[in-house]
Amino acid sequence: MRQTQSKLMLLTLILFVQFTGYKISAQEQEKEWISLFNGKNLTGWKQLNGAAKYQVENGEIIGITKTNTQNSFLCTEKLFTDFILEFDVMVDPTVNSGVQFRSNSFKEFSNGRVHGYQFELDPSNRGFSGGIYDEARRGWLYPMSVNPKAQEAYKNGIWNSCRIEAIGNSIKTFINGILCANLIDDVTNEGFIALQVHSINSDELAGKTIKWKNIRIKTDNLKQSQWAINPNVKEVSYLVNTLTEHEKDHGWRLLWDGETNKGWRGAKLDHFPKSGWEIKDGILTILETNGGESTGPGDIITEKLYSSFELELEFKITKGANSGIKYFVDPELNKGMGSAIGCEFQILDDVNHPDAKLGVNGNRTVGSLYDLIAAENLSVPGRGKQFKGIDKWNKARIIVKGLKVEHWLNNEKVVEYDRHSQMFKALVAYSKYKVWPDFGQWISGHILLQDHGNTVHYRSIKIRELN
Repeated sequence: MRQTQSKLMLLTLILFVQFTGYKISAQEQEKEWISLFNGKNLTGWKQLNGAAKYQVENGEIIGITKTNTQNSFLCTEKLFTDFILEFDVMVDPTVNSGVQFRSNSFKEFSNGRVHGYQFELDPSNRGFSGGIYDEARRGWLYPMSVNPKAQEAYKNGIWNSCRIEAIGNSIKTFINGILCANLIDDVTNEGFIALQVHSINSDELAGKTIKWKNIRIKTDNLKQSQWAINPNVKEVSYLVNTLTEHEKDHGWRLLWDGETNKGWRGAKLDHFPKSGWEIKDGILTILETNGGESTGPGDIITEKLYSSFELELEFKITKGANSGIKYFVDPELNKGMGSAIGCEFQILDDVNHPDAKLGVNGNRTVGSLYDLIAAENLSVPGRGKQFKGIDKWNKARIIVKGLKVEHWLNNEKVVEYDRHSQMFKALVAYSKYKVWPDFGQWISGHILLQDHGNTVHYRSIKIRELN
């Protein structure tokens, strides 16, 4: 009996200590939060770029749209590196806004223009709130087309609770407790927080308001305070020639190691071309020749064959350039002049290369299934395809799951088709590929980077094979 009582007393003591410790821990964590807004005035903040008005009322910062001015930013005077930021926001549904973080303003960069990561606030039907935009630099890094289930997280007409976790190269955003963006990027690790009033182009939009309150930040013990994430939300990484731990755990591997030609050979050779393809500073480049199709050093292909897979890479084209990423390539089909035969994700300067106006209805433009299906924005109907321009890095993704194929350009789907469908077969029958029996329907093939006589750069080439 006495032994039983002792065990009960010990158990009670353990539970009491655990309970008390939890309460103390929670209280200590709450003390680690720092208010960025005192609820009374704009002490600790400064305005940059545009001339939209910011005022304080009822414990809220209110930004007011103004015509004939550029984007306006109310910025913290202090810079932050790793942090968790929380704020409540309400945006007039007729305008756009955002919250900058790890952002900067340097005289040598576009004469002081604010640039850096932005937590998007988009009350329109597009539903991109919580996405991550790189203001004045790379554009969209994590559009909400990547995570469509979170596109309704933001609610119009009410206060929305928002959270940014920026820890090392990991950036995650939440709205009303829902994970929106899961980004890996290491371009900028420090900067200010800023509240944006977007520029407007109509007098009808003047005087619209964006309201913020309860703005607070935490800079210590961050990993202990991270929220659990939905494992089904896609991670998007911009690390150069490097895999994240998440990617490794999910079967990704580098298809090009960033340093050598290991795993690749010429499409019509038993070795890698001795010249014409350059490997330098983590970039794989096909160098300019005469603009012809495989008349220079020639295409390169993977040594291995692939069937169902997800392929991702970044490409950068020069003015007027043409190239392509091919898959299901059979290098034995065409031993003569021209490129090896396979399905092609077109890479092209649509503005300056004549091929963009050939073919049928734009089926030779960037992102298209070359000569067969024109690229268009399937993720956000009515929105143009999001090519970032020449001399800028663009992200391509090709997903093959058995017979189903998708092309993605900068994280938005632009092509989808079934390789065995009657539609696909009909398109082939009226294309340049009609001379190749069973084109595009082979079980497996090589992956190819095309030589089309123009300078085009590639990097961060990675793949995972699918069951």
